Amino acid sequence: MATLGWEVLRAIPRRPFQWRECVQQAWFFASVTILPTALVAIPFGAVIAMQLGSLTQQIGAQSFTGAASALAILQQASPLITALLVAGAGGSAMCADIGARTIREEIDALQVLGVSPIQRLIVPRVLGAVLVALLLNGMVSVVGVLGGYFFNVILQGGTPGAYLASFNALAQLPDLWISEFKALLYGFVAGVVAAYRGLNPAAGPKGVGDAVNQAVVITFLLLFLINLVLTGIYLQLVPPKGL
Repeated sequence: MATLGWEVLRAIPRRPFQWRECVQQAWFFASVTILPTALVAIPFGAVIAMQLGSLTQQIGAQSFTGAASALAILQQASPLITALLVAGAGGSAMCADIGARTIREEIDALQVLGVSPIQRLIVPRVLGAVLVALLLNGMVSVVGVLGGYFFNVILQGGTPGAYLASFNALAQLPDLWISEFKALLYGFVAGVVAAYRGLNPAAGPKGVGDAVNQAVVITFLLLFLINLVLTGIYLQLVPPKGL
C-alpha cells in the first residue's frame, strides 16, 4: 500500500492527466457522501455540545462550552466523520469498481496496451477522494458547530454571546489548518487503500466482496492511528491560544 501511494504521488504530475475522469469521480464521491455526512454531523455536534454543556455546568464553567465543543468538532469530529463516510461510502464503491475490472482482466489489458492503470484509473479516483474530503470537512465543521450552538443555546439555556465569545477567545487559525490537513491525508489514505484492495482481490466475485470489506476495515484502523499521531504532533508544536 505504501508503494502504491508513492506511485500515485509520482503519477500525479505526469501527462496526459485525466481531468474528465477526476471530475466524474469527485462528483460520484460527493453524490454518495454529502447527505449522509450532513445527517451524521448534526447529531454528532449536538451530542458533543450537550455532553460538554452538562459537564461545564457541574464545574461552573458554562462560558467555555462554546469553545470546547467547537474545537472538539473542528479538530477531531469533523475530519473523522468526513473520512469515515468517504471511506465507507465512496471508497467501498471505488474498491468494488476496480476489483471488478481486475477480475475481468481489464487491468491486465491496459498494461498490455502500454497504458498505466495507476495513471489512468487510480490517480483520478484518489484525487477525487481528496478533493471531496477537503470540501466535506468544511461542511461538517459548519454544520457541527451550528448544531452544537443550537442545542446548547436552545435546549440547555446557554447564552449566545458566551458561546461565541469563548470560541473566539480560544480558537485559532491553525485549528482549521490541521483539520483540513487531516481531511486531505484521510482522503488520500482512503483512496489508496481502496485502490490497493481493488487491484489485489481474490479470484471471483466473492473475492471482490471480501476486498471491499477489508478495504473499509483497514482504512478505519489507519485513520484512527493517523489521527492519534497528528493530534499528538499538533498539540506539541502549536501552543494553545490564551484568554
